[in-house]
Amino acid sequence: MTPVQKVSKKVTRKTKQLVDSKHMLKGITISSFLESTIVPIPLEAVMLPLMQARRESLWQIAAMATLGCVIGAVFGYALGYYLFDIIGEWVIETFFSQDQFDNVKNKMEQQGFWFVMTLGIAPIPFQVAMLAAGATKFSFPLFLLATVIARSLRYFGLAAVVYYAGDKAEQLIRRYKMKAVIAATLVVLLLWWATNAL
Repeated sequence: MTPVQKVSKKVTRKTKQLVDSKHMLKGITISSFLESTIVPIPLEAVMLPLMQARRESLWQIAAMATLGCVIGAVFGYALGYYLFDIIGEWVIETFFSQDQFDNVKNKMEQQGFWFVMTLGIAPIPFQVAMLAAGATKFSFPLFLLATVIARSLRYFGLAAVVYYAGDKAEQLIRRYKMKAVIAATLVVLLLWWATNAL
């Protein structure tokens, strides 16, 4: 088991303990920050049972998860912007391959806002988008806007499923998750195409 996998397993276990904790909202914010920066864990796997167990705090959980991710995105952007020359090589070797990063960097330079939106919705580690945005000096306000929209769609969408489906939410998400991600990604790509066509 790699160090990243060990940390990921530990964070997942600790987060699950938040269900009965009075620090639940603070914990989900911290977990979201970690997920978007250094620990590529699937936060939905933790949020779904948490939302089902604490339905009275459903929308607050989604809001705090979004906030944690946005703070993490700002942190990641700053690393890419100011420190990429120093730590970039280590980050690429730890989390990605050089080819993956070069591909993302090229797409960031060409498609920017829409590329960040797509990565923010899809179940892909978001670290690569943050670092590439900072390293290419992509517009920070546009990066932040794309991040807020994408992660809000992801986390508030999850909250909406739990709100309407209740205990069947986990079953529905397991069955339709990939179709929903593909549909949302296609909508983003369609909007991107439409804005370029106009």
